[in-house]
Formats: sequence, structure tokens, C-alpha cells
Amino acid sequence: MGRKLLTSLIVLAVLAFGVAYFGSPVLAVQSLVKAAEAGDAAALERKVDFPALRQSLKSEMSGVMRDELRDKAGDLGSGLGGLGMILAPSFMDSAVDALVTPRVVAEVVRTGQRPEARDAVRGSDPEPKASDSRLHRAYGYRDLNTFVIRLTREDRPEQPLRLLMTRHGLFDWKLSGVEFPPRV
Repeated sequence: MGRKLLTSLIVLAVLAFGVAYFGSPVLAVQSLVKAAEAGDAAALERKVDFPALRQSLKSEMSGVMRDELRDKAGDLGSGLGGLGMILAPSFMDSAVDALVTPRVVAEVVRTGQRPEARDAVRGSDPEPKASDSRLHRAYGYRDLNTFVIRLTREDRPEQPLRLLMTRHGLFDWKLSGVEFPPRV
């Protein structure tokens, strides 16, 4: 009887660990959303890996700006357009560093709208946007250490914004990346 009890306890412990291990990102997402909706900057500071998020946002916004400059290069002439493409990343880096704040993160999580490159270049927080449509949140694992929150606005179902959370330790997750929807 002692052996059966020990086996049952081991199975129960392994099962509890598995539930906690695989369920922890869902709790982290709910906590992030709750902090964003409450505008709790201190809680967001604990739930966001700001250096990693800034790097990810720089990469995404640089791609958007590069595409916009490429589209407008014909209008500006090849020399001026090329100069813009060379200088844009340096402006973008410092602008994104100033733009990524708990307030902006809360706005993105609440509304599902990405920060705009022009807000980053201006170096100012975006104006708060009213959530005029319903936001659908879906999530799932990309791999064991990356959990994706897919934010889909009802008015733009073909353009979901993806927020990436990465594992820090066994059960802790932090928002550390963003993926913009493909350009339509």
C-alpha cells in the first residue's frame, strides 16, 4: 500500500507541475491585460521586458518605414529617397526608445492597435485611441518558451497584431516582442 501511495503522489506531482508549466502563460496574459486595462504602470513594468520589446519594435517599425520610404522614393527622386532610407533607422532607434513606455504598452494591449512609426519619429506618446470595435484575443504556444497573443480587431480581422511573451524561469512570462500584420 505504501508503494501505491508513493506512485500516486509522484504522478500527481508530475501532473501538477505540467499544468502549472503549460498553464502559466495564460495566467501571465490575463495579468498583463488586467494591468493594461487598469493603467497600472508598476504592474506593467514587472510584466514587460522593455529592452527586448524595444528591440522588437525597432525592427518592426524600421521595416514599415523602409516600405513606406521605398513606396515614396519615386516621388522624392532616387537621391533623396535613398538618403531617407539611410537615415531613417537612426532616427527610429532613438524615437522607439522614447516611445515604449508602460502607457503605450497598455494602449496596445487594450486596443490592439500598433504604435505608428510617425509617433515614434515625432518622439511623442500617441493620443489615446478609443476602442471603437471589439477586440478578440487568441493565444497559443509558438514553442516551449514563446507564447503568442493574437489581437484581432473586429474592424480589421485580416490584420492581427501579435504580441510575443517569452519564458523567464519556469513559470514567469514577460511581454518581449511584437509582430505587425503583413502589409496589405
